[in-house]
Amino acid sequence: MKNYPTNKLKILNDPIYGFIRIPNSLIFDIIEHPSFQRLRRVSQMGFSNLVYPGANHTRFHHALGCLHLMQKTVNVLRVKGISISEQEENALYIAILLHDIGHGAFSHALEHSIVTGISHEEISLKYMHQLNRQFDGQLDLAISVFNGEYHRKFLHQLITSQLDIDRLDYLKRDSFYTGVAEGNISSDRLIAMINVVDNELVIEKKGIYSVEKFLIARRLMYWQVYLHKTSLVAEYMLVNILTRAKELANQGVELFGSSSLKFFLYQKTDKNNFDNKVLNLFSELDDYDVLSAIKEWTNHSDKILSKLSLMIVNRNLLKIKMFDEEVSNDHLSNTTSKFLKISKISEEEAKYFVFRGKISNQAYNKNQPIKIASKNGTIEDIVNASDQLNLQALSKPVNKYFLCYPKNTN
Repeated sequence: MKNYPTNKLKILNDPIYGFIRIPNSLIFDIIEHPSFQRLRRVSQMGFSNLVYPGANHTRFHHALGCLHLMQKTVNVLRVKGISISEQEENALYIAILLHDIGHGAFSHALEHSIVTGISHEEISLKYMHQLNRQFDGQLDLAISVFNGEYHRKFLHQLITSQLDIDRLDYLKRDSFYTGVAEGNISSDRLIAMINVVDNELVIEKKGIYSVEKFLIARRLMYWQVYLHKTSLVAEYMLVNILTRAKELANQGVELFGSSSLKFFLYQKTDKNNFDNKVLNLFSELDDYDVLSAIKEWTNHSDKILSKLSLMIVNRNLLKIKMFDEEVSNDHLSNTTSKFLKISKISEEEAKYFVFRGKISNQAYNKNQPIKIASKNGTIEDIVNASDQLNLQALSKPVNKYFLCYPKNTN
């Protein structure tokens, strides 16, 4: 039988954008690579599905959505006379596809517990260099754009800025899957208003209201979704579970887990020893490893690990109380004392169940301005160009404080 070449110019059906086109065989091969396919097994929103049951989409969905929006952006800029070569176009597609590839299981939880000393951005870059070797240097320009080293600044701004393609997809996508309508931005309108002046991204003046809606939507999504108190307490509990497991592993306690999970539990990693061998083990680690371990840990002899794991599995979460001011040492101490009276654990162990923290929401950072371009050639920061007084307020960080403790602690 004759072997026909694989058709790599595929189209994928996305529930938000409809058909997404894979532009060439290199992009197809990168998507097919096991390191990228792993993103199918990494949730985009961690434990947000404990609040919004539909929020089960993955980093894979998000990366493909970003690819689609980047293709639209390149077309819009070319129509407006901005020269983008085929090599630069491909670099943009690769950089935006891989911008999140370094995220660990449940996104940020691993960074704060067992894969410490290196950020997901640094891991993403390690993946890019590894893929670049496998694809014979075809990612050179993408890496340069991703790092902000390429001389055309606006290309990097499309990958990471306050109005980048990443945000245009995740706000719309997370709004869709959570059902929180406030985040449903008009990404098409925003892309249609993008232009380049003096090598920097700008938004044409007639798109100013779309930018205002985008910033307000971002603020609302953070309070309603990303920093929702139930999602918050679930993520902190997951961090505590993994931290406890790491502590037990350091003591030589035997723990159930996949080979990749056990490696990161029993070994110390940082940016200095995160070599290709460690990167390959990281590639095998995803949400499935963590969830299967947590289910098994519900029966572990360590009462801290088993109790926390059971609470997550059954969605019997800690109580979380929000405050406008920092939780005092006395308040934390009093709550801990009440918990100690009804539990048979030490004060040191109680920190896994009673703890405080801080969250911050800044919808707009004036140090990285979104620039509005008028027809007369003037360029202004959105805050100055807008007649919306509340945009000035959005540039100030809003801090909230919280205290977590077991529900039976009165």
